[in-house]
Amino acid sequence: MLGTEIRTFTTLKELGDYLVDDLDQYKMLYEDYSQWLGSLLRDCEEKHKNEEWYKNSAALQKSLAGAKAKMPSKSANKGKGKKSESSAWIQSGDVMISSTEQGQAEVLFEAIEKIGDKIQEMDKFKTTVKQLERLGLGKKTDYIVYIEDDIPRKIVIRVKSGLPEEEAYKFSTELSVPAFYSDLGGK
Repeated sequence: MLGTEIRTFTTLKELGDYLVDDLDQYKMLYEDYSQWLGSLLRDCEEKHKNEEWYKNSAALQKSLAGAKAKMPSKSANKGKGKKSESSAWIQSGDVMISSTEQGQAEVLFEAIEKIGDKIQEMDKFKTTVKQLERLGLGKKTDYIVYIEDDIPRKIVIRVKSGLPEEEAYKFSTELSVPAFYSDLGGK
């Protein structure tokens, strides 16, 4: 995953397969990080159970566990997973550094939230691709996809090289008409 790129797909099926593969990877990451966070919080329970950050983290983790079937929505996570102004972080240039369980939990929450958002955005894009499939644009079309932050954002639909645009898009309607007239002229 490169972050920002432009990819060309020769069919909508190929684009759909790409989306399914990426979605599967993000869903596995979401699940792995959720399990890692759960293990971390269970391990920290005895040592930090009376600290405010732990109580908040445990409550957030439980809400994430209940939302596994449906990925977290942006509105449900406002303010969650954000790094708090706490002593867990030290500024070093442009980088924040922590050596605490609290810092680790905050990083995991933030990653889980961002991955959940990406999953939602990719699901929306996948729905758009399915709508395009129903239009039946044909096999003489390339789909140039602009991908930003690993999320497809835009599709450019282009006629494959070497074909006049009129032929590619009118082919299905013109095919039946000449065959009909040529049969009538021969009788």
